[in-house]
Amino acid sequence: MIAAAVFVVFPLCLAIAAFSDLFTMTIPNRISIILILSFCALAPLVGLTLPEIGLHLAGALAVFAVCFALFAINTMGGGDAKLLTAASLWFGLNPALVEFLAYVGVMGGAATLTILIIRAQANSILAIGLPIPNSILLAKKIPYGIAIAIGGFMAFPSSPLFLAVLHGLK
Repeated sequence: MIAAAVFVVFPLCLAIAAFSDLFTMTIPNRISIILILSFCALAPLVGLTLPEIGLHLAGALAVFAVCFALFAINTMGGGDAKLLTAASLWFGLNPALVEFLAYVGVMGGAATLTILIIRAQANSILAIGLPIPNSILLAKKIPYGIAIAIGGFMAFPSSPLFLAVLHGLK
């Protein structure tokens, strides 16, 4: 049951956040809250020690500090900052967090480039009958929750909770 929760909660929350951001340009607060609460409940159950949990909190706090600064200068949306912080909690202050953030950065660049191309070619795309969500066409911002989700999917197998469950199943 614990393994199922670890393997389902994180990816499901990221998927919901990505779709919500794509279609509404918002990420519901409850997704970040679920990620935080589920980490707090699952971490001790998979065998993380109190110092290890502290390192996860430190990693999330470091990400939050950077995200808060980016939000303050209007470079990052509040929902994106909260989701990135909550997702970072699952990786901790270790190389898995660096891997996660690198994937998010690369996917963010790819998503931004793709969305800018779609916006530039919107008339042609719509003319051949392919739908484009209004949030992509009308908003000036980029739904970065998509990049956070894809980066999270890519880095999740390196996360300490994933590895703890995986090693526990061997």
